[in-house]
Amino acid sequence: MHTTKSLPPRIKRIWGYSALGSLLALLVITGLLWLAHQFWHWTPWLAVLGAILTVIEPVIEFALIPYRYRFSRYQITPTAVEMQSGWLFKKRLAIPIARVQNVTLNAGPLLQWQHLTQVTVATAATSHTIEGLELPVAEQLRDQIMQLAQEARHDPA
Repeated sequence: MHTTKSLPPRIKRIWGYSALGSLLALLVITGLLWLAHQFWHWTPWLAVLGAILTVIEPVIEFALIPYRYRFSRYQITPTAVEMQSGWLFKKRLAIPIARVQNVTLNAGPLLQWQHLTQVTVATAATSHTIEGLELPVAEQLRDQIMQLAQEARHDPA
């Protein structure tokens, strides 16, 4: 029996910094809208709408971090790479092992800082990402998926 695995707790910190980045971007946009109102007499409701979004969006994003962490899971079976997320808006995804063409490890500066990496599983049609795994786990996962994919296609190594 295969058990689902959760993401490492450090991913919550990355999601928090992502929410801070959203806040900063929205602050800049709101400031630009306010300047446009001051200098070019744009309608003031654009700046007000920007300010409202600047407050609401990051608050929601921060509030959803525990929810997002709690319901993000993955597992590898001999026949599929399975991912699930959400409770209210539940998403379950199964990528058949035989369709896997490539497995890529990516890590931007924030993920590298936390010693995490993303695992992207690509098929001919699309790709899906397991968000933040520790590097040894990600490398083992990549090797396992590619080995299962080769066996499923009966390819010689």
